[in-house]
Parts: sequence; C-alpha cells; structure tokens
Amino acid sequence: MKLLVTGGAGYIGSVVAAQLLEAGHEVTVLDDLSTGHADAVPPGARFERCSITEAGPVLERGFDAVLHFAAKSLVGESVADPAKYWHSNLGGTLALLDAMRRAGVDRIVFSSTAATYGEPERCPIEETDPTRPTNPYGASKLAIDTALTTFAGLYGLGAVSLRYFNVAGAYTAADGRVYRERHDTETHLIPNVLAVARGERPSVRIFGDDYPTPDGTCVRDYIHVADLARAHLLALDACTPGRHAIYNLGNGSGFSVKEVIEVCRAVTGHPIPAEVAPRRPGDPAILVASSERIRRDLGWSPEHPSLKQIVADAWAALAG
Repeated sequence: MKLLVTGGAGYIGSVVAAQLLEAGHEVTVLDDLSTGHADAVPPGARFERCSITEAGPVLERGFDAVLHFAAKSLVGESVADPAKYWHSNLGGTLALLDAMRRAGVDRIVFSSTAATYGEPERCPIEETDPTRPTNPYGASKLAIDTALTTFAGLYGLGAVSLRYFNVAGAYTAADGRVYRERHDTETHLIPNVLAVARGERPSVRIFGDDYPTPDGTCVRDYIHVADLARAHLLALDACTPGRHAIYNLGNGSGFSVKEVIEVCRAVTGHPIPAEVAPRRPGDPAILVASSERIRRDLGWSPEHPSLKQIVADAWAALAG
C-alpha cells in the first residue's frame, strides 16, 4: 500500500514508518519538525516537511491510507495554553480529514490516548467506559475521535483510533537502525529517570506522592514502542468503510512512579536520586487500559510486556 504517516519524524511515528517499510509498503512521512527530527525518518521513506494543514497537495498524489501521529502532546502545556492544543490537534486534524476527502483517501489510523478517559471509574479501563478528560490535551484527542465517528457515518471513512498512554523502549529495525525516544522538552518518566542515570540531571522529580494509590504516586500502564507500532499495522488492515473502531492498547497492568524508578535503578545500577514535587494539573491518579478488545478482534498481544525489558531497551539505545 501507499501510505502517508503524519508526524513520522517523531518517536512513535518513526517506528511505525520503519515497520511499514519492513512490511513492504510505500511510505511518505509528513512532518513539520516542530518536535520531530529529520534523521528519525527511516531510510526508504519519502519525506515532506510541512504541516498537516498543508497536506492537501501531498495527498493528491494518491494514497491508500493515512496513519496520523502529528499532534501536540504535553499535558502541562495543554493546561497552560489550551488554545494551542485545540488549534493544532483538532483544527489540524479537521484540515487533514478535509484534504483526505478531496483526494479520495478513505482510511485513517489515528494515534489517540487513554487521557480521553480522565479519572476512570474502574481499572482496567474499557473502550465503553465514560470519557471525561481532565486536561485540554485529552479533550482535543477525544474531539478528534468524535469527528472520526461523524466522518465515518456521513462520508464513509474507515477509521481506527488507538488509545494508549505511556509508551517507552526503543526499536531496532531490520537494518540495525535504532529508533528511540528523544524530545527537546522531555516530560515522560522513563527517559527522565534514565537521564539521571546518565548524569544529565541531578535527580528525578515525582509529581505528587499523595494520590489515592498504594504508594501515593501515579500509576500508569506502560507499553513497548515496538508492540505499539505493530498494533498500528494491524489496525490499518482493520479499517472498514463507514466504521470508526476504537481500541485500547496496554499491558493491562500498572506501575507506580516509584516502581518505575526502582526498575530503572535495577537496570542501570545507578542510585537515581528522587525528590517529590507538587502535582501536575490534570494528571489522573490511575490509568491502566484493558486491551481485550484488540486482542479479540485483531489478534494483537504485547510481545514485550515486561517493564524491565522496556527500560532495558531504552537504556541500551542510550548507551549505544
């Protein structure tokens, strides 16, 4: 298939693009490099540097489907500057969907988030559970999901949304190239903890230790980036005209911030000092996803469910 990967110069998008190429697809990466890296675009992929609001001329070349990763994704920033998130995430995606309609591209796999659920009533979270996002980032992603449902019903779009929360680890492609997480403003826990082990920062901050969890710190479901990417390839085959399917992605078990730090200490052999800081606005206490639906419908299951393996792969990529 001929595929367009928006945000394909970013962490997850680049891994998906690499796996698509390995599967024999023709891939074009579209990214404005506002947060991505040009050298993350896999060899063999065509690269178009532009915004998703400017995707029309690219789509007119003819594509079978779009895999959409381009988005602003910092929870704290979304609380401080919500207009930026509504404009970039929702506005940009609506422009992309309109361009797809004009070009006759009728399939899309969307990188959504478990942040659409907000504070869950139960865990693991199922796709039928209420969606009450606690921050503009999650709200903007939920609005996109709503738009996809509408476009599927009215225009025959085939769409699949994949909702996941914490992604980590690194992916080594068939050619030996390693794709790892690297953000200019890093807010994700595992890379920040490993940065302490590398001597790049003195300590890691724990944002709140008074949550209603066993050790007082937030609990999250972690998924290996290679497993996550593989789910996108399966979702691509599951795009059905006139239907919008939503799937959660996760290991089904949660780890607290303190537990993650302990695993990082074990993997790196570094003491990794930690200090408690105030809570971040909009952070739910627990987010753990049930992946039973995608396991049942698409046959997906994580091949790297161990948190220790996820951390070890991320650490090895940094060391390499």
